[in-house]
Amino acid sequence: MLKFRKGQVVSHTFLWGYVLFTLFPLVWLLMTSFKTNREITVNTWAFPTNFNFDNYKAAWETAKIGFYAWNSLKVTVIACIVTVLFAAMTSFAISRMKFGRANKLVYNFIMFGLLVPSGALFIPLYRLIQTLTTDYGIKLYDSHLGLILVYSTYALPITVFIIYAFMLSIPNELEEAGIMDGLSATGIFVRIVLPISMPALVTVTILSFIGNWNEYILSQLFITSETLRTLPTGMASFNDGYRTNFASLSAAVIISIIPVLIVYFFLQRQIIEGMTAGSVKG
Repeated sequence: MLKFRKGQVVSHTFLWGYVLFTLFPLVWLLMTSFKTNREITVNTWAFPTNFNFDNYKAAWETAKIGFYAWNSLKVTVIACIVTVLFAAMTSFAISRMKFGRANKLVYNFIMFGLLVPSGALFIPLYRLIQTLTTDYGIKLYDSHLGLILVYSTYALPITVFIIYAFMLSIPNELEEAGIMDGLSATGIFVRIVLPISMPALVTVTILSFIGNWNEYILSQLFITSETLRTLPTGMASFNDGYRTNFASLSAAVIISIIPVLIVYFFLQRQIIEGMTAGSVKG
């Protein structure tokens, strides 16, 4: 019993230390958002002498954080819907329908996308988007449509992986009962499989939302117009040509992470359930 208690003390101490180490950058960023640029320069680690809310006002009005946040919200939500819809249909086809060896081949082809480093696709995707825009007149470069397609493409492999694992655990008897009731494949998918797969669908939606909301590199690569910038690339413009306004930038970062924190705080149980639901069949 004594050894067990000592083990608990050591493990809990380590976990609390890890939590404090993880939260420290967020707390420091929150303190910095209430400082002036002079305070940040003179004493970086001290608490603010006065809680200055002007940084949040400047970030929202002058730096147009609200405008960039709307662009991010639009792109993120549409990309999530497209990703989850196509991933659910693909997972249903390769997990519940029989096409011989084609099921395994399609699944392996999609999973191969998890092995390819994301940076290796930047140049091919850039050339493809530019070619479709300039040579074929399909406005994808410097447009939200192109960014949505790119986001959906990147998120599709991991989304299929999670939904596919969950759909494999659905009993075949439910489909047989649906067939007996006269349901077609579409009816089985919409009325039986999708409702049962809701934990996995919620999980991949949240993960896709967080990933798209925080994404910077692809948005910087494919968006050049000021009016089309998303929130991460919009915050990169906190520069007056000579120096960066760190006070307003810190306030903007705090504003940008609030939606993600709210989503994760209220839906963290669904994320965990969806990640583990397909691990045990039955």
